[in-house]
Amino acid sequence: MTEESLQLGQPTPLPAGPHEARLDRVPNPHPDTDYLARFTVPEFTSLCPVTGQPDFAILVIDYVPDRWLVESKSLKLYLGAFRNHGAFHEDCTVGIAKTLVDLLGPRYLRIGGFWYPRGGIPIDVFWQTGVPPASVWLPDPGVPPYRAR
Repeated sequence: MTEESLQLGQPTPLPAGPHEARLDRVPNPHPDTDYLARFTVPEFTSLCPVTGQPDFAILVIDYVPDRWLVESKSLKLYLGAFRNHGAFHEDCTVGIAKTLVDLLGPRYLRIGGFWYPRGGIPIDVFWQTGVPPASVWLPDPGVPPYRAR
């Protein structure tokens, strides 16, 4: 992919939904090094597929890249495209992770979906590709567990 074809550096409208969104990847400048890249999405929004009401989550995406990095503007647009998309928490969380795995072929990827309560019950969703490389520092996601008031 050439720089000219990236969404980066040019006006790009928010896609109508995740299936219309385009994720861009760029070469990893350190493919010989194991390191962790983290994206924290504190205001993720989607819609309940049953009621149409908005759902809110904090997503934490950690990955150890191999040859490719996800370009962050395209990731922001992709994730923003969920705001009018109806899907269950599990589908959003795991679907995002699998899409990134298919695009990037990372050495490791994990996602934590920390969803705000729906109907009084928080639904947190966690998925990972396997075991992280032993040399990688994998910090705590930094999102406290939900505590009822």
